[in-house]
Amino acid sequence: MKLNLLFGSLVAVLLLSNCDPTKKINQSDAYSGDIDTSYAYDYDYYDETTDDYEYTYEDDYIEEPESDISPWSKDRYRATATRSFDLLHTSLSVSFNWEKAQMNGKASLILRPYFYTTSELVLDAKGMDIHRIAAVEGNSKRDLSFTYDSLQLTIDLGRDYTRNDSVVIYIDYTARPNDLPEGGSAAITSAKGLYFINPNGTEANKPQQIWTQGETEASSCWFPTIDKPNERCTQEIYITVDRKYKTLSNGVMINSYLNNDGTRTDQWVMQQPHAPYLFMMAVGEFSVVKDSWKGKDVHYYVEPEYEPYARQIFGNTPEMMTFYSELLGVEYPWDKYNQVVVRDYVSGAMENTTATIHGEFLQQTDRELLDETWEDVISHELFHQWFGDLVTTESWSNLPLNESFATYGEYLWREYKYGREDADEHLKGDYDAYMAEATDKQVDMIRFEYTNKEDMFDSHSYAKGGCILHMLRKYVGDDAFFNALQLYLEDNRFSSVEIHNLRLAFEEVTGEDLNWFFNQWFLNSGHPELYVSTDYDADAQMLTLSMEQLQSAPTPIYVLPLDIDIYVNGSKERHRITLDNRYQDFTFPVSSQPDWVDIDGENMLLAAVTYEQEAEQASFIYRQNSGYLDRLKAIYALESKQEYSEAATSVLMEALQDPFWSIREAAVGALMVSSGDAQMADAIIRLATTDPNSKVRAAAVGRLTDLDMPQSELEALLQAATQDSSYMVTGQALMLWNEINPEAAEQVARQYMMEKNLNIIIPVWEILALNGNPKDNDYFLYQFEKISGWQVYYLLVYYQEFLKHQSDLDIIQKGANQFKAVALDESGDWITFFANSFLSGLYEYYNESMSEQDADTQAAWKAGMEYIQETLREINMGWGYEDEGEY
Repeated sequence: MKLNLLFGSLVAVLLLSNCDPTKKINQSDAYSGDIDTSYAYDYDYYDETTDDYEYTYEDDYIEEPESDISPWSKDRYRATATRSFDLLHTSLSVSFNWEKAQMNGKASLILRPYFYTTSELVLDAKGMDIHRIAAVEGNSKRDLSFTYDSLQLTIDLGRDYTRNDSVVIYIDYTARPNDLPEGGSAAITSAKGLYFINPNGTEANKPQQIWTQGETEASSCWFPTIDKPNERCTQEIYITVDRKYKTLSNGVMINSYLNNDGTRTDQWVMQQPHAPYLFMMAVGEFSVVKDSWKGKDVHYYVEPEYEPYARQIFGNTPEMMTFYSELLGVEYPWDKYNQVVVRDYVSGAMENTTATIHGEFLQQTDRELLDETWEDVISHELFHQWFGDLVTTESWSNLPLNESFATYGEYLWREYKYGREDADEHLKGDYDAYMAEATDKQVDMIRFEYTNKEDMFDSHSYAKGGCILHMLRKYVGDDAFFNALQLYLEDNRFSSVEIHNLRLAFEEVTGEDLNWFFNQWFLNSGHPELYVSTDYDADAQMLTLSMEQLQSAPTPIYVLPLDIDIYVNGSKERHRITLDNRYQDFTFPVSSQPDWVDIDGENMLLAAVTYEQEAEQASFIYRQNSGYLDRLKAIYALESKQEYSEAATSVLMEALQDPFWSIREAAVGALMVSSGDAQMADAIIRLATTDPNSKVRAAAVGRLTDLDMPQSELEALLQAATQDSSYMVTGQALMLWNEINPEAAEQVARQYMMEKNLNIIIPVWEILALNGNPKDNDYFLYQFEKISGWQVYYLLVYYQEFLKHQSDLDIIQKGANQFKAVALDESGDWITFFANSFLSGLYEYYNESMSEQDADTQAAWKAGMEYIQETLREINMGWGYEDEGEY
């Protein structure tokens, strides 16, 4: 699954180069000597927070128990589910009641006792109406007695069954997903399992759809099953729908027939076993763009509007399948691979076996694709078909075995397709995401004491895990790394695993006991915090490298194999060391003062590092034709040194012409613009107008107002930028233009009022909101009809701002009604809270700003506050709060 955190990447560090695992690792406190030299092109280690790094552990997990409670008590320890039965096959026949948002289902389950003889079967089945349960015996059914607590069915089988017996259970039921509690988490915002989108067709600009979301354990909201990740079975689903709809499910469609009542039934069959949480259905009026890979269907289901762009969005999928198959030595294992885009999805994307679901953000026009392709989401979900679907975590505690690999799959694809620098730029984003989370949350990667299984879907399981796998790859080397992954996949195909299965595969390939690596990175919390300094003794011609691990318990003292690169007179020597103490000095014979000492030549270390870099050293690093992360680190170091170092500014000017776009973007943001520096102004204007990368152009446009130029010239540049092919550039230009000429910017913004892309529509909303023209109220209300999902949050932000500038009571009342509609929308998830909060904030704004208004506005605001107060009370009543004081 790809998290529903679609925007974000700060600045950080790690990564790449070749690693020779045969080199000796020296572990002495005072090592001195030469070691084999290899080549490195990247550097790591930059973190803007490390100078005053403090971490607080926000303990949202189970509190430390009393001493008389075992750490393995079921109340504390999240064990792998016990298997009482083995689910062999699931057959479903389903049809839908759109008006009631319900599904009529008939399920036939083939099961066998796992080991012990039993006469009782427990199935997960959440919030259903159960009409009949029977044992199928030949051509007849024997009714069975059962109890049901709305979450689980306990079925009396009527006799004992041994592990050599199989039983076929028939269940006639109705799934009522909208009657279930919302559930979910920040990553997966709902846990109803089955979703009816615009079921009555009353929402304008939104198609009618049905889709499912099984992870973590929500498949049992739409069919009875053993809803645990360590279960797996084959399946077939008969889906009956109106003939206008297309269907998609796991496996292949082997039959489709028309019914006399105007419906059609599609039969989908999955012949290979997979976990119940990976079962899926999607129903809608999709356009299907057909592709293939080695004779297997590779189809893309999109809304008809986006059919012309489907190959631009998904077209690299067959090449990805070839790349991953060859890299892993395990060919894509399933019968097809289809992808579908749905509305109002509750997460980013989901790796259902053979049929991935994506959120609607993935649908883009060719113009939108200039700024963002979301190809990382596509590669992430495809890599899951091996890591997560073929080989599945046995428990949610072991979720990184799914998500860390899928995250690293993004890196591997970028490295192959676009080169190492592009991949490094992406992995640095993973480093940043983890480090941001680590400021207030540091927990074990594999953790058995979570409060809620949804807590596992965080930047530890995803981002940190990807970084750890990269370190493991750099430590053992590419050959061993990918051979170990092949062994892991082949030994565990169609089965469930825990972290030790992965360790054992690596140990078998490398011949090395790797408990030290897995224990410190997967089974402990935190990360290294290093303080590094160097001292050179010219008389003794000896360099001393001092390293200190600053982290405190429960974070361990790490064993960190490092390649130290020492640069002297433009040449580099590499020395392999291992840091395994809190305080450690390493000495090296060096003929003269080093130009720079790189403490992680392989750029693989996930750590917060404090290591001072002077302007001369940063300039040296940038000009060494070093890798992306080396150059980026130099840019950050030079940014703060421009006031007293001309060399710093000179290097940043050079970086404006760097061959890699991310360095140019960083450099244009880091430059301290000097008044009257024509060369600098010309360089920034050139980037703003002609750079081939839209992110660089947008960053340069953002610096135009810092340049010393007549306003007419500045406005001409901004006006030209509003006609850029990139929405990102256009949006940036509009925001800046509005600061200096709101009237002109508003005129251009109105040309983009009906666009959908957030890069342009958010600036439009902001400009219209700040200008506060009453005639735009109808436009904002219309936007609420068009916009759905998490994008509504941004619309609420700017509509509240718009209402702050209104003095018409009718507009204020309509605004309050709109906030109430969002707050009481049952499909609104977490957005409902913000609708209520923003309306409360509007009330407070009117109250606090009342004295600054004229008499007419004050009268409107006073009446508006009364109306808002009543509206908030109605929201509270709708939420079930009887006490009006609670709003």
